Amino acid sequence: MGIVPLIFTSGWASGINAYAVVMLLGLLGRFAGAESVPPVLERTDVLVAATALFLCEAVADKIPYVDTVWDAIHTVIRPIAGATVAALLASAHPGSLGEVAAGAVGGTTALVSHLIKASLRMAVNTSPEPASNIAVSLVEDLSVAGLVTLAIFHPWFAASIAAVLLVVGVVLVWFAVSRIRAFRQRRRERKAQRTAARQPQPLGAGRP
Repeated sequence: MGIVPLIFTSGWASGINAYAVVMLLGLLGRFAGAESVPPVLERTDVLVAATALFLCEAVADKIPYVDTVWDAIHTVIRPIAGATVAALLASAHPGSLGEVAAGAVGGTTALVSHLIKASLRMAVNTSPEPASNIAVSLVEDLSVAGLVTLAIFHPWFAASIAAVLLVVGVVLVWFAVSRIRAFRQRRRERKAQRTAARQPQPLGAGRP
């Protein structure tokens, strides 16, 4: 069961930026001697492809509304990547956790974190300036890099942080949805009031 916290953390990170997870794990395994990383992730072709896709995401993820389209496309890709990485991690540690179970944990965690990310980014896109998108994207990138690296050396600590971030993300999504609904309700009420004010009143209305 020692590989479970790494699987959980990699799943969370895959839901945020799957390409960064593959790239970081491969680099840590190849150059930092991380024994928990499966050899397939250390291959040159895998690292080159993951790095190229990571650079594409690093640009797309910082452009308002482009990031929303990118997230929509990756609704399937990120959970699959999370499940694949989890299964590979389990296969490199026989007896720790079955590949199917590991894939389920990694894929489910990736899906939840992806939905949280996509929802919050849609809320951020309501801001009229692009600086907030760039700031949020940088925080996400740094969080993924920090937690994946931490998970290699201190897996349980990293998994605990990832779990807290998932809970905080769910709370933030609930808060954002509540605020958006309240904003739309107020806008509908103001629109109804303006429409009523523009309607001509019948003759004699308001006279004693």
